[in-house]
Amino acid sequence: MTDPAAPPSVRPQRRAPARALMQTAEALRLAAAAGFADFAAIHTWRTWLFGWLGRVLCQVAFFALIGRLLDSADSTRYLLVGNAVLIAVMESMFVVASTTWERRTGVLPLLVAAPTDPVLVFCGRSAQWLASGTVSATIALFVMAPVFGVELPMPRALLVVPLIGLVSVSAYCFALVLAGLVLRAMMLRNVVGNIGWLCISLVAGAQVPVQALPDWLRAVGFVSPARHGTAAVRATLDHRPGSEVLRQAGLELLVAAGWLTVAVLTFRRLAEHGRRDGSITFDG
Repeated sequence: MTDPAAPPSVRPQRRAPARALMQTAEALRLAAAAGFADFAAIHTWRTWLFGWLGRVLCQVAFFALIGRLLDSADSTRYLLVGNAVLIAVMESMFVVASTTWERRTGVLPLLVAAPTDPVLVFCGRSAQWLASGTVSATIALFVMAPVFGVELPMPRALLVVPLIGLVSVSAYCFALVLAGLVLRAMMLRNVVGNIGWLCISLVAGAQVPVQALPDWLRAVGFVSPARHGTAAVRATLDHRPGSEVLRQAGLELLVAAGWLTVAVLTFRRLAEHGRRDGSITFDG
């Protein structure tokens, strides 16, 4: 219990952790609000629904058709589910490009000079891709599954929605690492983002079973975003035990935490170098 008679110099120190937490939440909220404002400038509901979402559905249908060409219902199901989940990864990888906007507009030097940790701004600034990716992937799965005759057990299938969200978060944390690196070579932003997404699609078990990969690729995939989240989605839809779903979801959460830690270190190193040598400019 706080002593009301305590000196003023003592009472603020006791409230410092709570104040710091509130300031962190506020910084993330404001950064996310700026991100969603950018998203609203890019898309109207019409362009998102008939432009972006239409493109997403066509992409999932393309891979599902490969299963049809193989005349295999199992392959169709495998490819449809895996590529629907990968949509969340693809949108999260847009972080690599959108993070460079701060440097192009001249905001990055101000962020580095501000008292607020710039890592918080970078973590919240592209949150719009998390929301859009989760929604896009979920719609792709639930719309295209009936089209290709893939049965989704209801209401159990609804449990995949938070799992897809977890995949988005995991890929987002990985994309932040790439974004921190690309800030020093912005001309590579789209190349790095696309290569990152393609590499994840290769090792995540979305296109081919993990068992078919070489041992070294399996090892890489174990710490890759989406690997365990995709497995959790498949386990949910295949009526496997809840313990298996929770285990895979827990591993995905650990992967996300690991990449987030690396992202924080990457951005802090960038900020420290920028303060020391003045290398943070408009175009890097």
